[in-house]
Amino acid sequence: MQPPLVLTVIGADRPGLVEKLAQAVASHGGNWLESRMCRLGGQFAGIVRILAPPDQRVALTDALEGLAAQGLKVAVYPDDQSASAVGTTLASLELVGQDRPGIVRQVAAALAARGVNVEDLATDCSSAPMSGENLFKAQARLRLPDPCDLAALQQDLERIAADLLVEINLETLNAH
Repeated sequence: MQPPLVLTVIGADRPGLVEKLAQAVASHGGNWLESRMCRLGGQFAGIVRILAPPDQRVALTDALEGLAAQGLKVAVYPDDQSASAVGTTLASLELVGQDRPGIVRQVAAALAARGVNVEDLATDCSSAPMSGENLFKAQARLRLPDPCDLAALQQDLERIAADLLVEINLETLNAH
């Protein structure tokens, strides 16, 4: 069995985009394994992981790329499991604070410097309940390298939190 395929998808948001994508996958014998999709700034974007029969991969890829004529750009990539970060320890990171430029950059730089892989990241800006100021929130799932100096990583994040006046919480999760 060949490895799964990973699709990236983007197009102007409108009803029926997921159906078009799902129809192309299903009509070529594909199986939808997992996905993350959302609407941001009038665009619908996502990433999808599918299985497809070896004899249908070329036709499926052509059909998916053909969706561009209907306003949905799809790029197809092999699922390179070997590119996954080594390490078995998962962690969660939550950040909340007044919005300002550079928050993601500083946190991402600290994580990268320690060899931490960001597996999932969701951010949002909203109006704070009492003050009305823009509140920045981030949630991430991280894969820590083996070995990882967790205390040093925590200190790095605490320095950033103090500098930016945000709250950052890092918790290890069960090993995966």
